[in-house]
Amino acid sequence: MERSSLLLWFLALAVLVLMTGVMLAAWAFGLARKNGGWTDVFWTFGTGGALAGAALFPIGGGLAPAPRQWLVAGLVALWAIRLGTYVAARVGGHPEDPRYAQFRKDWGPAYARNMLFVSLPQAPASALLALSVLVAARAPQPGLGPRDFAGVAILLIAIAGEALADAQMKRFKASPANKGKVADTGLWGWSRHPNYFFEWLGWLAYPVIGVDPGRPVTGLTLVAPIVMFILLTRVSGIPPLEEAQLRSKGEAYRRYQARVSAFFPLPPRGTS
Repeated sequence: MERSSLLLWFLALAVLVLMTGVMLAAWAFGLARKNGGWTDVFWTFGTGGALAGAALFPIGGGLAPAPRQWLVAGLVALWAIRLGTYVAARVGGHPEDPRYAQFRKDWGPAYARNMLFVSLPQAPASALLALSVLVAARAPQPGLGPRDFAGVAILLIAIAGEALADAQMKRFKASPANKGKVADTGLWGWSRHPNYFFEWLGWLAYPVIGVDPGRPVTGLTLVAPIVMFILLTRVSGIPPLEEAQLRSKGEAYRRYQARVSAFFPLPPRGTS
């Protein structure tokens, strides 16, 4: 195996080890604060720091990171700061996220043990995301070019879209007239989870920067968007949140599901 490939897997393993420690701390802190939402805060900031550090790891014996390494590390850091500060403010000043509150209710005395198995699998998820970031940061093209700037544009659009979706939901919930209603205006009228869609979109920046059909290893840049799509649409994102919405809003949310796309923003469907 080439030295560069060995380094890639070594750094991904280092991210795994580091994030295992971070998620253990997240588990313990969430138990102490009686709020499982801190798991998301620790994961976001921990992943951002670990991936940015890995992206800046020296290449080929050089001490100074290359411009593309700085660019990719900056993109990861920007993502983590935006999302992490938003989630931290939400967790610190509001009731427990419905997903974790339901876990607490369903699991009862087994909550602490089961939350450990919710927290720890997030460490290998970070390691898989690291593969995309590492390969993009080490793309061999000299200097920064159009693909790098396209990657920046994608991430900025994703961050702006997610921030807009979050702001629209916050504004909707702040109105007493909307209590118990389903948010179906703005971006939420085109996607039931526009924040998740834009979160996924941001991870496409790395294959745009780094994929090269002539170098099979660069296919690893596709790992991050694939992993995030699966997590958001099949595992920890949409499924538990929609279950909570159906419990609290019932038929109104079922009508919303029939009308509005679950993930990709699309024109709302008419209902008979």
